[in-house]
Amino acid sequence: MKNSWNQIVYHCWSPVYDWFFNSGPFLKARKKIFGNLLFNHGDEILFIGVGTGADIEQINVEGLKITAVDYSEAMLQKAREKFDETNINFLQGDAQSLFFPNNSFDYTIVSLLLSVVPNPLLALSEAIRVTKPGGRIIIFDKFAADGKDQPLHKKLLRPLIKILGTDIGLTFSDFYSENNAEATLAEDKPVLFNGMYRKIILIKK
Repeated sequence: MKNSWNQIVYHCWSPVYDWFFNSGPFLKARKKIFGNLLFNHGDEILFIGVGTGADIEQINVEGLKITAVDYSEAMLQKAREKFDETNINFLQGDAQSLFFPNNSFDYTIVSLLLSVVPNPLLALSEAIRVTKPGGRIIIFDKFAADGKDQPLHKKLLRPLIKILGTDIGLTFSDFYSENNAEATLAEDKPVLFNGMYRKIILIKK
């Protein structure tokens, strides 16, 4: 999926995104993942692929230094409208080429992003790069089962679903193996749709 196509797709998704992906089971999953994170006062937190800000809605932003990046200006505008009275810094940018220095953030949130960007390996590498040593990278996304062949119907649907802006055929191990020298896998739990969506926590070395 090219960034130019993603711009078009998520411009179209922006008016209805919350209706689909911030309600029902998705909302429960977000509450489960982000509502239980224990931030410290003054923590610097980066949301990559923040979308409409659905994940930020699940945390208490008071006392936190939050930066939120998305490639789609239309999605960012929805997020800004939700948090117009906060100090959250919303920026348009590419997850595959972040403009922050190394070791900038205590937490980096990568939510429903790796299955969307053209190069998830590069996006994960960037997320790790900008996280401080000892900091956490929180991932919420859909992944195919590691080490298992996909069912025929998913193989047939995969090209069509890619047109809609996401990939159902990625395995996390495919690109984590290229980054495991930089970060340790601390948690990997199924959270939605029989393990299709997972919560993964990495700790930067």
